[in-house]
Amino acid sequence: MSTGKIVLGAVVGLAVGAIAGVLFAPASGSRTRRRILDKGEDYVEQMKDTVNGYIDKAKEGYEELVSQAEHVVKEGKRNTMAS
Repeated sequence: MSTGKIVLGAVVGLAVGAIAGVLFAPASGSRTRRRILDKGEDYVEQMKDTVNGYIDKAKEGYEELVSQAEHVVKEGKRNTMAS
């Protein structure tokens, strides 16, 4: 599943949840709005954590790729000098 689909799904879920919360809330309007804002902030933090996880994995993959490329270059130079 792509990152874009996950983020889009989270945003749509947040919007649907907020609307449903307002429509079916037994609490007062101001209290309900505060709860929705708090829940929205929780979802934003979760999305940030998820995106940061993907960024960290991408950085690790990049660093591994650079390391492998440097190794290939060193081996190529060593083989060229030995010939």
